[in-house]
Amino acid sequence: MMKNLTLLSLLLTFLLSCTGQEIPNKEFQIKTGVLAAPEDKRDGASVMGFNKNGEVVLIREGQNEIICLADDPKKEGFSVAAYHKDLEPFMARGRELRKQGLNAKEVFDQREEDVKSGSLTMPDKTILYIARGDLDDESGEVENLYTRYVVYIPYATAESTGMPLEPIGPGSPWIMDPGTHRAHIMISPPRN
Repeated sequence: MMKNLTLLSLLLTFLLSCTGQEIPNKEFQIKTGVLAAPEDKRDGASVMGFNKNGEVVLIREGQNEIICLADDPKKEGFSVAAYHKDLEPFMARGRELRKQGLNAKEVFDQREEDVKSGSLTMPDKTILYIARGDLDDESGEVENLYTRYVVYIPYATAESTGMPLEPIGPGSPWIMDPGTHRAHIMISPPRN
């Protein structure tokens, strides 16, 4: 019986590594998960990571207002995020709806309905940082880190902000999803 369990465990580990879904250890998730946050907020940030079942869980309790989300090992490429704690109900609702099998449009529509009904509160303004890079599998370091910024301002429009609906130059801010719960200013600095 013990031999069968060991073989099963080895097989499961092998299959997970073949599908690229092996979950990194907690320390690695924290080290890389904070990379999207401003440097002065990283040490005190909470970090959401992934447990052995691939579920998003709190892996480090923070002491400031920033929550970081570690890289999802099931997705191609390296991407981490950080956001103000007031955005967590919005983020948690999205995770819950995706777990139910809803696609991106269905998640958007449901959260729009939730905000309009009052069952989901969006902060009147808050920020999300998204960082992407190249993960060196041997060293565990992230290279070519690039961060873009999303400033949520629910129901804002081009008319209410004076912002264009698309970038007018490299790195220029513009408003996306205007007039919805998810209206936000996009700022994508030029890459070096």
